[in-house]
Amino acid sequence: MTNHTPATPATAATPADRYAVIGHPVEHSQSPYIHAEFARETAQHLTYERLLAPLDAFAATVRAFIDGGARGANVTVPFKLEAHALADHLTERAQAAGAVNTLVFDGRGITGDNTDGVGLVRDIEGPLDVSLAGRRVLLLGAGGASRGALLPLIAGRPSLVFVANRTVARADELVARFSEAAGKAGVSLAGGGWDAVPMDFDVVINATAGSLQGDVPPLPRGVYAAGALAYDMMYGAHPTVFMTHASANGAAKVADGLGMLVEQAAEAFALWRGVRPSAQTTQAVRAALRARLVAKG
Repeated sequence: MTNHTPATPATAATPADRYAVIGHPVEHSQSPYIHAEFARETAQHLTYERLLAPLDAFAATVRAFIDGGARGANVTVPFKLEAHALADHLTERAQAAGAVNTLVFDGRGITGDNTDGVGLVRDIEGPLDVSLAGRRVLLLGAGGASRGALLPLIAGRPSLVFVANRTVARADELVARFSEAAGKAGVSLAGGGWDAVPMDFDVVINATAGSLQGDVPPLPRGVYAAGALAYDMMYGAHPTVFMTHASANGAAKVADGLGMLVEQAAEAFALWRGVRPSAQTTQAVRAALRARLVAKG
């Protein structure tokens, strides 16, 4: 993580530091609630808003926000690639992901980071209590979500990460991109098509968007080892189709990506403010968001 001078709590008379989530659309974002809870618990003096950027004016929107005194922003669809291009500096994980979801504004200019992958790993190893060290991990999909997850997954030092994708060339490309990092960490990294997936994985992560369309990757029988976790980056009011399928095919534990949403936000908050929300707060926020989803049906 790139080090920045942490913001400090201020008195009520001091103008609050400004943050926002920038996207198109953005009205559905839960980020203002999440960061308000983090700020309350850590006594940070800030405001956090939703900022709708025109599709052809992301950079102009960011620069106007900076001119208004902003200290940072989260970036959501469809601007993560534009945020990557806009940044003056990129963290290692942002460079690896090729996309940016968190911006820091300070005297150095604009620094771009990507907290999605570390949010995933923190959720798996924290609330879900599954250590990645020495485990066999299957990563489904070779798009942007997988690219953002791979470096933090490798940092967890599993014995194997296998990237499976419908288009084999894209899986191979991702493996080649991260082979050096995997080698340094002592992690075996391989990839292939659905028909090349080995057996007995301890953690299976669905980074495809299949659950949005009700589709499940065609995994072979025996893919789940005893006690395996099946994790879907998608989330909703009810278990995703991937979670349901995994439970019926040998996964001992299933989870969706709501915890990843909260944990990536906690990582961004720590980057901005120099203080991390407690595990109790992230758990409470996750529970509140789950209740909101269920209430909406």
